Amino acid sequence: MRWGIVGFGWVARDYMMPGIVAAGGTVTAIADSSPAARAHPQADGLAAFADAEAMLAAGLCDLVYVATPNDAHVAPVRACAAAGVPVLCEKPIAATLEQAEAMAAAVSGDLLYGTAFDQRHHPAHVAMKHAIADGAIGRPVAVRIVYACWVDPAWSPDGGAHDNWRADPVRAGGGAVIDLALHGLDLSERLLDEPLAALSIQLQRRIHAYPVDDGGMLSGRTASGVLFQSHVAYNCAEVLPRRRLEVLGEHGLLVATDTMGQTAGGALVRRCAATGVETAIAFDADTSPFAAQAAAFMAAAQGRPHDFSLSRDLALMRLFDQAYQDARSCL
Repeated sequence: MRWGIVGFGWVARDYMMPGIVAAGGTVTAIADSSPAARAHPQADGLAAFADAEAMLAAGLCDLVYVATPNDAHVAPVRACAAAGVPVLCEKPIAATLEQAEAMAAAVSGDLLYGTAFDQRHHPAHVAMKHAIADGAIGRPVAVRIVYACWVDPAWSPDGGAHDNWRADPVRAGGGAVIDLALHGLDLSERLLDEPLAALSIQLQRRIHAYPVDDGGMLSGRTASGVLFQSHVAYNCAEVLPRRRLEVLGEHGLLVATDTMGQTAGGALVRRCAATGVETAIAFDADTSPFAAQAAAFMAAAQGRPHDFSLSRDLALMRLFDQAYQDARSCL
């Protein structure tokens, strides 16, 4: 299937485009307001446009992936909706809840929309979900996540070629928490097959001199009483352990190490609560979450069963926004 990409930054260029190709798709066009961003794909023979509307009008793509800064999601998603082209939009849905609601209003009828929560597609996390469903740890008790990195005010994936909009309160909608925490929130709901019913957030602006949070601690619970805890941060050195996912159950513990992130691989083990014996759980360590996500979206566009859901993602955004606004008022 033919893909168009709106917003050709480092995530789209270095992760999603290779993921699309690995999944059997083809990137045929990109749209970006920056001439510099358009130069590289043009040199490779891709059609490049200044905006999504022009790209869609050219009729070169069957699907669209949106990876602009958070506050610029609304226009390309609306354009895709108007053109009837399925659209996969990066998380969070938008920089603000109001923008997210506007996007949801534009996407109506049977149009396929997906939020790019790539972590729910990581093969290790899929294997973890199956293990939980098969009773490998009994009744789940708690989900615990550490998902952290180092993003200082001068950070750039291209040595200064791109500005750090993730530390801009308007363009990003916040800081580390809105960028990183929603992955874990969505993944928790996916693993447990149950939405969160309550959420609270504590923020910090501890290390970096920018006007957004550089770290946060989230806690919550599901309606059945499973607890949720997540530490996300932009102030954790990347040589330190910083990517860990645990699901505690009455009969054991599942631990995924170095799976949260853009790349393939990592490790997944089960530790037995009765014996303490640790057993590795096999999964596809060669497929990245972006490739798996692209494959899933293409399958959904072809009419196969899928779990992309705008209503579910919007409900999570509403829960998150209430907790995030409460936390920001105390920062």
